[in-house]
This record gives sequence, structure tokens and C-alpha cells, in this order.
Amino acid sequence: MSGPLLLLDLPWLLYRAHFALPSSIEGADGRPIGALLGAIRAILAEIEEHDPAAVCVATGAEDATHRTALLPAYHAHRDPMPDALRHRWEQAPELCAAFGWAVRDGGDLEADDVIATLARRRSAHGGRSAIVTGDRDLLACVDARTVVRRPAGRGPGLVTVDEDGVRDALGVAPDQVTDLIALRGDPSDGIPGVPGIGAKTAARLLARHGDLEGVLRAAGAEGPGGEPGEDPQLGDGLTARLATTLREHAADARRDRAVALLHEADVAAVPDRATDRAAGADAAEALGMGRLAADLRKA
Repeated sequence: MSGPLLLLDLPWLLYRAHFALPSSIEGADGRPIGALLGAIRAILAEIEEHDPAAVCVATGAEDATHRTALLPAYHAHRDPMPDALRHRWEQAPELCAAFGWAVRDGGDLEADDVIATLARRRSAHGGRSAIVTGDRDLLACVDARTVVRRPAGRGPGLVTVDEDGVRDALGVAPDQVTDLIALRGDPSDGIPGVPGIGAKTAARLLARHGDLEGVLRAAGAEGPGGEPGEDPQLGDGLTARLATTLREHAADARRDRAVALLHEADVAAVPDRATDRAAGADAAEALGMGRLAADLRKA
């Protein structure tokens, strides 16, 4: 059986490496190069871990316009990209391509949308995928053929999250992750969720009522088309007070679900291809990453 498609969230890897490695690590141009060095080493480590049939790094808009149109607060709390990182950000796709890795850009969509699109296509055709990201929304892509590699905590290591792992971590199935975000919110993305609903309450409500619309119906909220609500079905975390809150915030919850929902991106398929370590070493050396280049040539 061939290895999985390795799908990597390049923006997340670059940000993570930029802030993890000291700015004293400089490239041939005298500028900090930790973002590139750390991201490439992380990708190479995942290749060793998974022996993939193909590698794809995903990029895209920092903020998808349809999401900011729905929710102006989406990503609004984030600091602007540091200038030192932006310089390496622009170099990253070409460097990755030198290794023979596919680079897929989502245009107006985000890297998460690209990754979700490619993982779902691969799974539909009977293939496997391993997604490397720190974003919670991509846990919605986990299925029998798709896993997510994400941080275990504050350390540098990553853990593999399968279907059971999603249930253990969040208390819901992967196909309920987007509904969970709509109810509890996602502070990292600026998605507020419904006031007074935390992760455990959201998971209990989804366990009983299936999805966001089921929860809202149980609370007596109007349907998405303005259909009249029914008497609340209290229990399993749904109190009279919470039912009132859900009715008052039903439109907000539906909006937040639309913001968290991963969209189909117009990107080309990723052909199977081995990593070109020699070409990658040459490209790394040209940027001033001599030790990385030497390690690649020794392997």
C-alpha cells in the first residue's frame, strides 16, 4: 500500500518556526531565517514519520473575504505579520517547490480550505492523508482514511489524531466539529460562539441533538427559513435559560458555523512524487542554510 498524501499548513508552520527559533539565525542576506529553517525541518521530520506518496504545502489568503464579510471580528485580534516573517513567507513556496513538493494556493480562500479539499478528494478515491496543522477546524476532515498531526501541548512534538482521538479531545465526532465551533466559539479565530456555552455543554448538546440545527430546534428557535419554533426539549445541558440564549443567538450561531465551514478550493490534484533532497539542499544552501543543506546531502 502506498503512503499517504502529506498535507501541510505552510502558514502555520512558518509562524510557529518564526517565533520558536532565535532571530540570530540568519540567512545569506543577513536577515533572520528561522521561519524557513524550522518549517523545512518540520516537513522533513513528517516525511520521515509517514513515508508519504506525495507532499503538498498549502497556502492561501490570510483571511478569506467571505469569512470577514460574515464576521468582521474574524482574525481581527491577530497582530500584523512581522516584516521579518513576511520576507521569508514570500520565499517559502519556491523553496518548497525545489524539494519537489506540490504547492497549492487557495487564492481568496485559506490554506485550511485547500487542505480540506485535497484530503476529502483523496479519501473519496480510497487514498489516505495526514494533515499537519495547529488549527482546530481541520479536525472536521478526520475520517477512516485521514488523520491530523497537531501539537500535543506546549512542546515541539506533534501527536496523531484519528476519529477516536477527535472524540476523546472534543467529545464529538469529526463531522460535528464545525457545529461545536459554532456553539462554543474559537477564540484563536475570533469566532465568539453562543454566550454561556463551553466545550463540555456544546458536546453534550450535540450528542443528544446531532447538529447545530438539532440543538436550535430543541431550544425552540426559529428554523433557518423562518419556520416557527417548538417547545424547548430541556435536558442534557439544555436549561430553560440556555434555551432562551440559543433562541436569541440562533442567527449568530448559524453565522459562526458558516464562518468555520471549510470550503471547496479550486486546486489541482497532487501527483505522487518523491522528495528531491539534492535539489532541496542546493536551494537551502543558496539561502544560507548550510547546515540543513549538509544534512540533506548526508542522508
